[in-house]
Amino acid sequence: MHSFAVPDPLALQFELPDPEKDELSKTEFFARLEQAWDVCDRFDLQTEIWRGKILRAVRDREKRGGEGRGAGFLQWLRERDISKTRAYSLIQLAESADDLVGGGVLQESSVNKFSKRAFLETAQAVPEVQQMISEAANEGKEITRKQVRLLSDEFTAATSPFLPEEIRQRTQDNLLPPRVVAPLVRELQKLPEPQMEDLQKALSQQPEIDCIKEVTNTAKWITKATEASSAVRAFQQVELNLEKAMQEAQRLDSLGLLADALGQAQSLESSVLKFHTAWRKLGGISERLWVESGSSTPYLRDVLGALQSLSGATMRVSLGEISGGKRLRIQLIEEAPDQLEPPYIE
Repeated sequence: MHSFAVPDPLALQFELPDPEKDELSKTEFFARLEQAWDVCDRFDLQTEIWRGKILRAVRDREKRGGEGRGAGFLQWLRERDISKTRAYSLIQLAESADDLVGGGVLQESSVNKFSKRAFLETAQAVPEVQQMISEAANEGKEITRKQVRLLSDEFTAATSPFLPEEIRQRTQDNLLPPRVVAPLVRELQKLPEPQMEDLQKALSQQPEIDCIKEVTNTAKWITKATEASSAVRAFQQVELNLEKAMQEAQRLDSLGLLADALGQAQSLESSVLKFHTAWRKLGGISERLWVESGSSTPYLRDVLGALQSLSGATMRVSLGEISGGKRLRIQLIEEAPDQLEPPYIE
């Protein structure tokens, strides 16, 4: 059994400033609205935690054995117009509340000291940060997302093993701002060890803000390029040394351009796959309609005739007024794997 306190409905009876009166300054007017918004945010958090617990109970009940298990949960969601993604995000919120409250870190009555976003940030933070934030909430302090992020950044920048000692020490001495160092940690920890070590050496030699920002961007581009290249099918047909290519691009100060190019290539291939699926479906549907139509359906035949420009082997697509009314002609040729020509570069 999960117990939770019901909020006092009188707490929502706050007074809003009159927007038609000028007795308040603009600053004070919006300060009062911000306070009222924070109250709503806290009630919103309580409500979503409860809804997450309800959804979890429905899901767990419907997961019990039998053919078609889980279908009842999806039906329950459809009846309330709740997407599956939304449902599981609420369940995750409820589980976060259980972890913080059930683990004895946070008192149940202290949950209303958080804004919704602050609570989510706390649930995702490392245990040490969770402990510090929970202690502050238990003491009656209001917790905002900004406070959680600041404390999390400070802890990360001062303790992360991914940073060279020079950076950690300068952060602890307040010579480097945690808000600049924390994003560096998040990017460094995504890299393979050899690439991470190269960047750590650069940071040790120049532990300054400009170098930190530059290395953060470099690490971000390396990750982006690596992830995109692994998904680009055109690369599966040739032997490439992506690491050397990235080193060359970095030497030319063009690593960002390479990462963008690989990202666009991945996006293009994905679009082509979706395009091919839609093209085949349209062709099949048009063919069925043509067979079922006849001379007595001239208007339907006209529609199908117009669709041939999209469903045939040669497509002509208008690019619209933005492109000056130009049309794009695409010829589609489906080839079996053994018909593919060997790759070449001109």
